[in-house]
Amino acid sequence: MRTLFRNAQCWSAGVEIFDGILVEGGHIIAIGEDALTSKYDEFIDFDGAFLAPAFLDGHAHPIFAGREAAGPQINSLDSVEKIVRAVHEYAVENPESPWIIGGAYEAALIEGGNFDAHWLDAVVSDRPVVLHAADHHTIWVNSMALEIAGITAATKDPDGGSIARRADGTPQGTLREPEAIALILDKAPLPTIQSDVMAIARATKAYLDVGVTTAIDSWVEKDMALAYLEAAKTGDLKIAINLSFLATPATWRTKIKEFNGFRKAFEAIPDPTPVLANSIKFLLDGALSAGTALLMDPYFDNPKSSGIKIWKDDELLDALVTFDGLGYQVHIHAIGDAAVKQGLDALEAMIKVNPAWDRRPVIVHAQLICDEDLPRFMQLGVIANIQPLWCYLDPMNKELILPRIGQSRNDRQYRLRTMLRNGATIAFGSDWPVTSEIPLLALAVPVHRTNPAKPIGQGWNIAESITIEESLTCYTSNVAYQLFRENERGSLKVGMVADFVVLDRNPLKIHPEEVAFIAITDVYQKGIKVR
Repeated sequence: MRTLFRNAQCWSAGVEIFDGILVEGGHIIAIGEDALTSKYDEFIDFDGAFLAPAFLDGHAHPIFAGREAAGPQINSLDSVEKIVRAVHEYAVENPESPWIIGGAYEAALIEGGNFDAHWLDAVVSDRPVVLHAADHHTIWVNSMALEIAGITAATKDPDGGSIARRADGTPQGTLREPEAIALILDKAPLPTIQSDVMAIARATKAYLDVGVTTAIDSWVEKDMALAYLEAAKTGDLKIAINLSFLATPATWRTKIKEFNGFRKAFEAIPDPTPVLANSIKFLLDGALSAGTALLMDPYFDNPKSSGIKIWKDDELLDALVTFDGLGYQVHIHAIGDAAVKQGLDALEAMIKVNPAWDRRPVIVHAQLICDEDLPRFMQLGVIANIQPLWCYLDPMNKELILPRIGQSRNDRQYRLRTMLRNGATIAFGSDWPVTSEIPLLALAVPVHRTNPAKPIGQGWNIAESITIEESLTCYTSNVAYQLFRENERGSLKVGMVADFVVLDRNPLKIHPEEVAFIAITDVYQKGIKVR
């Protein structure tokens, strides 16, 4: 069956606007005049609508998002009172749930971001409550959770993590970074394979609804990988997915065999839902909002600290050389300027050790970069994966980050224009559920650099803005390149999978501040309408 899609403003990176896409067997077989003059079995007329490749998400956590969707819905609530009320309502509606786990609350609602267990105790005291903050480097828990975990005034902060405390030293109810968070969550019931399959189904269906047909899960552990295997076989995995396995300093050597086994298992799964298990995730530091991102200079609010350094230099290099040598792409979380430098230094050393290949290493977030490190992204072939929805002075940035690092450093975040001038390849990722998975909400933020829902006044560091076409490129073909899928997705070219979105307005021809209000009228996956 040949289907002609016509009467549309078709956009693809690096190509002039054209009309006409001919699809057969889920792939594009002709475009433009060639498509319009070819034989077809049916046609769909879009009445002049804007048509673009479906979006790709180059950094996200779909399973985490799917899990959170099953708990209390506290994202975007603007007061502690509303969050506590939502937790109470969930507890009443789910009396059999042994733990209440949800997210993601806005830590900037409280000065310093330290939430108190007693506020949750007032509504739920008979079972543990764990709420993830929006940065997902912080949790807020009730007293029952602290008690079950055995956390008291005598409990020391774990390496690389922190426990907020009251004046008398007792735990307040806020914990930061994985090592501290694990003190609580290691006591919680583990998700089952089936519950994670349901989380995958929820998340990937949500992706299709907003026009995303390909993404990467950037934090995959053993049971999560098993859930993806099952979801791929049952059809609960609704989109193409890349997987990035988490490597830690303590466990990476013992995980090599496991990662290789999963890579082979996913390679054995036939279409129609391709999975690439070809990436390894490294966390080099924490987050600026939590005061744990690794900085060259100390934090203003804690001059004794420059953040946390999760990997020792030699251990990081050993791990990178090993996984790169096995043909894995490396996906490195680095937020602070010192973490970015550590990542670039290690990648440069790795490249000198290992034979050349098409490795495409990724540094994700890269919020602060030393001036001398800006050209190194191009020189080393490192892709910078940036979160476009963070490119404005949001509440977390203004209330938590700015006081910690000061105006000068704060204003050096997300220097997209400078990065492009230095030849960097930028791909976009949502970091969902840390922030929204909706590309159209984020798409124009790097252009106007202000709140997409309520644009007001001059954008933050507007000199670092990019064009809407550059932003579309970062959300389509550049992510496809990052994911080693540039020959199948991210562009409207012959041979590509026919994944595309239809919009009610052309984002290239309206004011950038209106882009967030564009509606998706249709989503096509392999030439079939799925929304």
